[in-house]
Amino acid sequence: MGRAHAGADSTAAGAQPDLQMLAAGLSGTTASVRELLLALSAGFTLPGPLPATLESRKDLGVIIETAKESGLLSEDGRVVGTVQHALLTGTPDAHLHALQRELVDKVLSAGLPFTDLARELARGGLHDARVAAELERAAAVVVDTDPRLAADLFAEALLAGADELDKAAQRAQAAAAIGELDTAGRLVDRLLAMPDPPGLLLGVDVAASVWSQRGMLARGADTYSWLGKERLGSSAPLAAVALAGSGDLAMAEAVLDANRMSGSPTLLAVSLSLTGQGLRQTLGPEPQLGLPDLIRASDMMNAAGTVIPMPETPAALAALCALHGGEPALAETILRSALTAGQGGDPARPRHFLLLAWSLMHRDNADEARLAINEALKANPWNLPPRDAFLHAALDVGLARRGGDVHELVVAWDRAREAMMHVSVDLFNLLPWGELMISAARLRETPKAAHYLSAVPELLERLGNPPLWAVPVHWAGVEAALLAEDPAGLAPHAAALVRASEHSHLASVLARGGRAWVSVLAGRFEASDVEAAARGLAAVGMPWEGARLAGHAAAHADERRDMVKLLACARDIHPPASGGNAPGIPQQVAATDPPPETRADAAGLSAREREVARLLLEGKTYREIGEAIYISHRTAEHHVARMRRRLGAESRSELLSRLRIALAEGYPDREHPPEPPLGPPRIP
Repeated sequence: MGRAHAGADSTAAGAQPDLQMLAAGLSGTTASVRELLLALSAGFTLPGPLPATLESRKDLGVIIETAKESGLLSEDGRVVGTVQHALLTGTPDAHLHALQRELVDKVLSAGLPFTDLARELARGGLHDARVAAELERAAAVVVDTDPRLAADLFAEALLAGADELDKAAQRAQAAAAIGELDTAGRLVDRLLAMPDPPGLLLGVDVAASVWSQRGMLARGADTYSWLGKERLGSSAPLAAVALAGSGDLAMAEAVLDANRMSGSPTLLAVSLSLTGQGLRQTLGPEPQLGLPDLIRASDMMNAAGTVIPMPETPAALAALCALHGGEPALAETILRSALTAGQGGDPARPRHFLLLAWSLMHRDNADEARLAINEALKANPWNLPPRDAFLHAALDVGLARRGGDVHELVVAWDRAREAMMHVSVDLFNLLPWGELMISAARLRETPKAAHYLSAVPELLERLGNPPLWAVPVHWAGVEAALLAEDPAGLAPHAAALVRASEHSHLASVLARGGRAWVSVLAGRFEASDVEAAARGLAAVGMPWEGARLAGHAAAHADERRDMVKLLACARDIHPPASGGNAPGIPQQVAATDPPPETRADAAGLSAREREVARLLLEGKTYREIGEAIYISHRTAEHHVARMRRRLGAESRSELLSRLRIALAEGYPDREHPPEPPLGPPRIP
């Protein structure tokens, strides 16, 4: 079309002599044939329209046939590529652009489709306000449905001479929607610095969305506050999400009250209205009323098929509420529907997959959780934004903790410590912060995370400690206090769960679970009470936690029948995965102290003895080994004594050395491993 575009039809330096010969040959053609070929090279087509000087000629048909007979024009009316290149490179810019502007005049006056031609002209180097306007118009049409195409069209409009700031808000929307957060942020910064910026409301929406993905939701809320609630209009629900999520519930409610849905009740408008209304309900005394609204909001957003800048998608909010309410299966259903519909476009895809992984982790399905994490990483082949990177890091910690692999947990914790430095606490990342609270206590790393974790109760306090959102945090506090052997730290969280039990079924289940843990650790418990608490935890989406409680109690049971009963409960709640081990549970779980299997390997160790040996090499005590594979600590001790005799080891260090050789594993030789136990330790 233009010089740059036409060059693609020829080879590089090696084609130059041929082009010179073509130019010499073209100079010998008649002026009328050359004029026709140049017009067609510039963008005109056959049978028309053509430049006025050619259309007025009575011998136009003869000119066309002469060009074809000379081999310069194909039968379908296209100029031969090398000929086109020679003409475009040999024609002065002024003459070429004059022809192209005449072409634009004719296309517009005839009312012909213009977008594809405008793209070609822009890429060819033509600066024309009409071309730029057409490209911006086409981009605005598709920016909500195909942001990648919109971004290309906006870029071509700039090539055609469009003003950089006139459509900056929409350009930022397209950039953010394809994951280019830095580009979107720079565009919005320039826009908001103007005294009277065009597309201001959209620019604020984009800014809030970018801040949210960066893990700084409060900055997005500040942007809406700067704009003022009187100017929010249709974006009021989005502002309410950012404001409530960062702890300003009063302003969120004021924004919703001042900007009730008006105008056409489109799918998108209804979705946004339900989002604001549903989130508001979840923060009140009857949070169960909010989840249906959020689910309907997600359904409407799926149906709308539009991609707009949002601090959080309706699907993510609905899934988070389901997870906080102890319904991970429901969260999974919501997220799978959103992923199928492409809700939120490319930026939301990793977020939805990571939340799906969280749901699967809580449903005790570690393998599928890891597959969902892989899909999240595939959805964003570059780097995840900080918000999603933080969720990913917390997932790795949660899976490692449930898998019982101390080394993997330490590695995951180190990555999470780095990730937490890039984000701030908000309402929508309380679950990962709760997981990190537990793991910090597990690894004796709480002081290193205390500065960040202290913001969690502060946020909940500003929001009035909403039960739906606060209960899982208090449960995490209970688990962390048990692991840290901190009765004083346990008390406020346990009391909060008891208070919330009056209005929250989940809180009552967790309160019972907390009491069961305390009774087990104190050595004074009834097996039936522990079993009921463990099954209750499993019923609210915590089968791993329930199985751990029952298994730990079994290891401390005085009566054999209680031990058998609790081990059976643990196996029932947390069955071994087919073809492999479930996290923290061996493939074969015994309900009684079993004899060692008779089949031995080359070193003379049975399958159960190898299992015990691996745990011993990881630095676990007899009691911890028993808890991990659901045998009593005495049986674990018997296994170790039998292996020592069989391997001829005279001391513990010699036994560890020989076991490392037998298992071909590179475990460190630690007589006194520093790792804390996998289960909550005894409180004095």
